[in-house]
Amino acid sequence: MNQSGSMETTMAIQRHWKLLACAIMLAGVVLGSVLAYGRFGVHRPGGSPMNDSHIMVDHVHVATDKPFEVVTKAFEAQLGKFDGDVRKAATASEDTEEAKAKIEAMAGSSGFMLFGTSDHGALLRLAGQKRKAIQYVVGNPVFALQMTQRDIRASLYAPLRVLIYDNEKGKTCVEYDRPSSLFGQFGDSRIAPTATMLDCKLEALVAKATE
Repeated sequence: MNQSGSMETTMAIQRHWKLLACAIMLAGVVLGSVLAYGRFGVHRPGGSPMNDSHIMVDHVHVATDKPFEVVTKAFEAQLGKFDGDVRKAATASEDTEEAKAKIEAMAGSSGFMLFGTSDHGALLRLAGQKRKAIQYVVGNPVFALQMTQRDIRASLYAPLRVLIYDNEKGKTCVEYDRPSSLFGQFGDSRIAPTATMLDCKLEALVAKATE
């Protein structure tokens, strides 16, 4: 091999080692970041570290041969109507028991009131699909207060959400996440009784609408 070829080979080897060294340094930086913050993407530039956790949620699915309209009508009949003005006036009162009573009076026979609905079936028409699907936002501010006064994070799931829809087999389905499994992630025994009570009330509400 001539001198020129030998020099080219030497330079190629040097470039190889430089690239390898850079790769090792980059890997070290990435590994250091993972060790420092637990996983990729948890540290926002200029912000605080972001923590996450994994929880197990019990998902409830109920199917019935009853028509969609019959189920939704029976479901809504058990709900009161939430009125923001009533809550605003009640919470402005210095008599807390009177305020709670006024709020509680908005609840229906199920103990829940309707905060709002989202007609996902109507939205699906934009995708050329003919489906019936309504998401209900239901709850009771008094029940929520029993939990949020212990841990404000409970407000993430208060009020609750219930989905009623028709499936491909012609059945009407009702789905929701069991409250106790949602609120249980906070590990507060003072919240557990209310969460369990919500399990029972929500189950009864759905059962009466579907049976």
